Amino acid sequence: MKNLMCLAAVLIFFIQTAILPTEANIIAQTCSKTPNPPVCLSSLKSHPRSAQADIYGLAVIMIDVVKAKSTTTLNQINQLLKQSPGDKALRDCADNYKGVVEIDIPEAYQAIKAGRAMFALQSMNDAVIEANECERNFARSKSHPLTKLNKDAADVASVAAAIIDAFP
Repeated sequence: MKNLMCLAAVLIFFIQTAILPTEANIIAQTCSKTPNPPVCLSSLKSHPRSAQADIYGLAVIMIDVVKAKSTTTLNQINQLLKQSPGDKALRDCADNYKGVVEIDIPEAYQAIKAGRAMFALQSMNDAVIEANECERNFARSKSHPLTKLNKDAADVASVAAAIIDAFP
């Protein structure tokens, strides 16, 4: 009887490790379904909360990353506007990123909290559009002072959108 109980315990352990994904597997599986797995992995693995998160938690963490990248970009735009207050492209970019920081990100958090994934998905897709629109503002300009920041913001927002889109 004791051997049977030990066998059962070992069998349960193997079933749990084979079937139930570990935290690392959840992150890897989730990131593999995004348009930019390296950005996804580095973003999620750098946050301690991701180790205990389910897919909903991972989405919230990615929205946090979008917020951080968008805020950094908006701060940089504001610094550049101090040097060139009449720059229309920069003013337009400021409007783009204000929309992301003040509207899209809060809406995404609220939508996930309310179980309305489609609204969160739309908010993250809007963030991608705004970052890309900011970059297009400089199409006729010699300088593109925000290219890397715009790309980074668009990349993390598209990853967040893909994670939200994968909700069960």
